[in-house]
Amino acid sequence: MIIIGVDEAGRGPLVGSVVAGAVVLPSKFELPELTDSKKLSEKKRETLYALITQQCQWAVGESSVQEIDEINILQATMLAMKRAVENLNLKYDQVLVDGNRCPDVQYCTAIVKGDLTEPVISAASIIAKVTRDRQMLKLDKQYPQYGFAQHKGYGTKIHLAALKQHGAIQGQHRASFAPIKRLIG
Repeated sequence: MIIIGVDEAGRGPLVGSVVAGAVVLPSKFELPELTDSKKLSEKKRETLYALITQQCQWAVGESSVQEIDEINILQATMLAMKRAVENLNLKYDQVLVDGNRCPDVQYCTAIVKGDLTEPVISAASIIAKVTRDRQMLKLDKQYPQYGFAQHKGYGTKIHLAALKQHGAIQGQHRASFAPIKRLIG
């Protein structure tokens, strides 16, 4: 039986795409440290990411800032999840998604706090989080004045102060999110 675990990263930040991970764990795959990626240190996530990407089938899907602004963050998240499943490009028996709703894929079950209880969803959570964090590190190199390496795009005091001082980055900041909407009027 092929079970795909799916989770996302980047729903709350004010900048960047929303990223979904999709993972299939091989039979007899054991990684006792698997849990919700937010409960792991960055170093631990990187270590687990390496193990997952070496030993599992995995894929990511994204929705861009433009898509988030056009269809809203919830619909963009569902689209990213659907893309992640499709990017695996395999026949499957079930999709387990962290949360309370499923993207438009077959045989899907949504599990609230699934990233804590289902190792396959935990693995997807790690893939999504590391992928998105790496995008934020790349963006930080382009725009160091915003501090993306520290806050990963969330609306922290540092980020909001940088937005006030430097303005929003066109095509990177989510214009439909309240703090950005207020800033660009």
